[in-house]
Amino acid sequence: MQLQDILYSQGFGTRRVCAGLIQQGLVQVYQENEPPALVTITQAAMEFEAENLRFRVRGVDWPYAEKAYILLHKPAATECSQKPSTYPSIYTLLPAPLRQRPQKGAVQGVQAVGRLDQDTTGMLLLTDDGQFIHRMSSPRHHVPKVYEVTVKHPLDERQVSQLLAGVVLDDDPKPVRAAACEAVSSHLLRLTLTEGKYHQVKRMLAAVSNRVEGLHRSQIGGLRLPEDLLPGQWRWLNASDLALVNQTTPR
Repeated sequence: MQLQDILYSQGFGTRRVCAGLIQQGLVQVYQENEPPALVTITQAAMEFEAENLRFRVRGVDWPYAEKAYILLHKPAATECSQKPSTYPSIYTLLPAPLRQRPQKGAVQGVQAVGRLDQDTTGMLLLTDDGQFIHRMSSPRHHVPKVYEVTVKHPLDERQVSQLLAGVVLDDDPKPVRAAACEAVSSHLLRLTLTEGKYHQVKRMLAAVSNRVEGLHRSQIGGLRLPEDLLPGQWRWLNASDLALVNQTTPR
């Protein structure tokens, strides 16, 4: 594949823009030496094997990824929307190439897999793989998601039992159950859900006469939010991470 086409596929702009970056000497490619050596490429049409290619654009290292899978530690006061109404968009936390990755001839970039409320923090996945988004969002897949819930009123065994047995939300006569529920302390609940209804955690706690004061998603499937990934930071997901995400039983 021509280097300008590789850069285009990774979101670095139109093919003309990508060719310009290369011709200006702003793109370097890692050669498979030991240790790897960086070589500046100035010919936009030079051919490379895209798979496993690593390159540097304007001083920033990038891996080639046919599809992008991203883990973001969502901070509070951000919205999971391209057109936020009150707070900044989570997409502003990502570098431009991730926001500009082309899909079917149009610039669409990575999209959030589901949403977290503006005041909810924690683990958020983003990708440009539509099939992955559909699979992870489907209630048939039963991907467990673990939330650390700070509540206003002290927790008791009755509330935990009710959440495990199922509570009725105002718009759905079918009870909604927690897959797992544990009172970590008097005001901290660890709650595992396998479906995602609108404001589900807040409404479930309201149904047992309590109130959510803080909400943090700490795990999806078998993948936990890394302790060293600070709010607002992101990283690539590798094959091992994706295998953990697809686990239907959390660790």
